[in-house]
Amino acid sequence: EGGEGGAAASGSGEEESDDEEEQQRQQQQQDIEDETGTNLVNLRRTIYLTIMSSLDFEEAGHKLMKIQLAPGQEPEIPIMIIECCSQEKTFVRYYALLGARFCMLRREFQATFEDCFAKQYAIIHRLETNKLRNVAKLFAHLLSVDGISWGVLGCIRLTEEDTTSSSRIFIKYLFQELSEYMGLVKLNQRLAEPSLQQYFTGIFPADSMANMRFSINFFTSIGLGGITDRQRELYKQMPRIMAERRAAEEAARKAAGGNSNSGGSSGGSSSSSSGSSSSSSSSGSSSSSSDSSSSDSDSDSG
Repeated sequence: EGGEGGAAASGSGEEESDDEEEQQRQQQQQDIEDETGTNLVNLRRTIYLTIMSSLDFEEAGHKLMKIQLAPGQEPEIPIMIIECCSQEKTFVRYYALLGARFCMLRREFQATFEDCFAKQYAIIHRLETNKLRNVAKLFAHLLSVDGISWGVLGCIRLTEEDTTSSSRIFIKYLFQELSEYMGLVKLNQRLAEPSLQQYFTGIFPADSMANMRFSINFFTSIGLGGITDRQRELYKQMPRIMAERRAAEEAARKAAGGNSNSGGSSGGSSSSSSGSSSSSSSSGSSSSSSDSSSSDSDSDSG
């Protein structure tokens, strides 16, 4: 009986080891399948078919939220929304409403849309005019409903050197659509908010008169000269500001030069005083030596 019990124990141990080996083999097989990217392709296909087959954005959002996403796959939904929107012949507001819905649902989706704005602007020269128009109008809608932060505009620098024809077209459609959604008054109020000024320094540059003139002329040419009123006032004051700046720099330069000269003169006076003290000491020693010699001569004569 003892032998039978030992055999049974050994048999169960072998079965457990076989189960562990099978589990390890399945895990290795699963890892190989994940590395091929097949699951990601299937996920994107599912998202695309769900977006294109839904009747409205509410139905699409409801179906997309039911898709089981692995950790790290959340950005795929915003990316596919932008991709589907860019492929349309004309802008379809359905994608903008769907994107805004996901921005409101979870912070991860909002952050992905904000990252996509910077990435799309960086490669905007590769897109056709039709695609960049659709993408610009999509992001304009997200900005107008505060689906994404206005801080995304910090990546734009509107100067002649830093823009291309594609990026200028993108900025044109973006702000024209913002003006249409919000109205010129509300758009001006948003652009004047103190907490957002750090993000608008590239769109409304103030580092040189040439860049200011380019920005003002650009918005005027696309029919949005009303949002440049503050910049126009600053442009009128720029000659006085630059003159004051040059005067301050000149005064600082003169002060620095005066300090160096005073340092040199003080060094010269100290050296001269040390020279005079040394000469006085030498003259004193010479007089004492002459006195001693005269006393010696008197003693000899005596």
